[in-house]
Amino acid sequence: MSAGRVLVVDDEPPIRRLLKAGLGTQGYEVIEAADGATARVAMAEERPDGVILDLGLPDIGGEALLEGWRRSGVTVPILILSSRTGEAGIVKALDAGADDYVTKPFGIDELVARLRVALRHRVQAEGAAPVFRTGGLSVDLVRRIVRLDGAEIHLSPKEYEILALLARHAGKVITHQQLMKAVWGGAIDAQQLRVYVRQVRQKLKDDPARPFYIRTETGVGYRLREAD
Repeated sequence: MSAGRVLVVDDEPPIRRLLKAGLGTQGYEVIEAADGATARVAMAEERPDGVILDLGLPDIGGEALLEGWRRSGVTVPILILSSRTGEAGIVKALDAGADDYVTKPFGIDELVARLRVALRHRVQAEGAAPVFRTGGLSVDLVRRIVRLDGAEIHLSPKEYEILALLARHAGKVITHQQLMKAVWGGAIDAQQLRVYVRQVRQKLKDDPARPFYIRTETGVGYRLREAD
């Protein structure tokens, strides 16, 4: 299973190749953008779990992208990767909403470690434990690993997003509309959603007639069993 989807925004192809290779070895799926306009589209359509952002882009400045995303409610971790080393610029980026700042040249191991920390902090800030557990089910919301009775369960990206959203709000009803908007941006209907939920239940060995983990609130949505 993917460790998460990371949007890499940098106009230098060698940097993007290095990041794609380094992040790939750690299980991350990389989405590339060479300019700000492409990055904006990728953020809206690909819904990454984290962003690595260069400030010196050929069209839209990295600071403008960062500020715009934060104003619009984007909460995913954003790490600045830049050759600018001045303290004022670093403070400005952090004040604008960056989660961390790494200067070029950089070590890929350090960058991945900082990304992992930022992802963990974001989960904690949302009020969810990094690892959710109920019954024999555990969902690692940082590493995106799902286990049932100790054995890893392989979910598709969309299946995982459904389960992770339910885990973050365990015990509460998540409506069909909330799920469809959060996972697909609304580009799906309730019947398709039911197919995905059925697939998740099958992988969790959850009896649809008497589900233990994912319970149906008829006509409304779904509720995940509360944490133990």
